[in-house]
Amino acid sequence: MELRMDLNADLGEGCPWDLELLKRVTSASVCCGAHAGTPQEIQATLQAAKQQGVVVGAHPGYPDRAHFGRREQAIDRQAAHALILDQVKQLAAWATPLGVKIQFLKPHGALYNQAQVNPEIAAGVVEAAGNLDLPVLGLPGSYVAAESQKQGVRFLAEGFADRRYTAEGRLAPRTEPGSVLEGPREISTQVERLIQQGIDTLCIHGDTPGAVRLADVVRTAAQAAGAKILPFLTQVPDLGTSTP
Repeated sequence: MELRMDLNADLGEGCPWDLELLKRVTSASVCCGAHAGTPQEIQATLQAAKQQGVVVGAHPGYPDRAHFGRREQAIDRQAAHALILDQVKQLAAWATPLGVKIQFLKPHGALYNQAQVNPEIAAGVVEAAGNLDLPVLGLPGSYVAAESQKQGVRFLAEGFADRRYTAEGRLAPRTEPGSVLEGPREISTQVERLIQQGIDTLCIHGDTPGAVRLADVVRTAAQAAGAKILPFLTQVPDLGTSTP
C-alpha cells in the first residue's frame, strides 16, 4: 500500500512567507480573521492556495489578537460550536467569490489544545464540523478523536514536526523550555516517528520564523521515510452553489 503524507501549514495570519509555504505544502489551514490576519491578507492567501492547487481548510481561533489566540479561555460546548460556525461563515464569505471551497476544519492555538483534553469543548468543535460537513484535524487519542467517532465525523490525525510531546501524547506547552524543536536532526527524527504512528498530516506553523526552511526539512524527512507528499483531500473548487 502506498504511504501518503499530507503537509499542512497554518496561513493567512499576516506572515510574509505564505506563498513560499504554499509551494511546499499540500493543504492550508487558513485563518478566519479572529486571532490574526486582515481580510486582504486572508483573501490573498486563499487566492494563492487556489493557484498552487493546495486544499484549503478553516482555522478558527479565539478572538484574542494580543495573544495570537494562544491564551486559554473558559468556554462551553455551545460557545465553541458558535465560535466555529461564525468564523467559518466569515472565511467562506471571502473564499466563495474566489472559487475556493473550505474542505476541512482545524481549530487554532488554545482552542485546538483545549479541545484535545476537554470533552465539552471537543464536543462543540466536532458538532460544528458535523454541521459544516467537514472533517476535523486533531491529535490521535484525544477527545476530538473520540468525539469524532461518536458523532460520525471524519477525523484526521495530525502530527507536529516542530513541537515536543508530553508522555501522554499531548503537545508540551509553549511556555516550557524546549517545547519548540529547531534542529533539523531532531525534527527529522520526529517526522519519522510520527509517520510510523500512522498520522494523516504533518503541521508546519506558518508564523514560525524559518517556516520555509522547516517545510523543506519536513518534506525531505517524510520522503526519506518512504512517504509520498500528497493531500489527504482533493482540491475541489467552489462553484458558488453553496456556502458552509
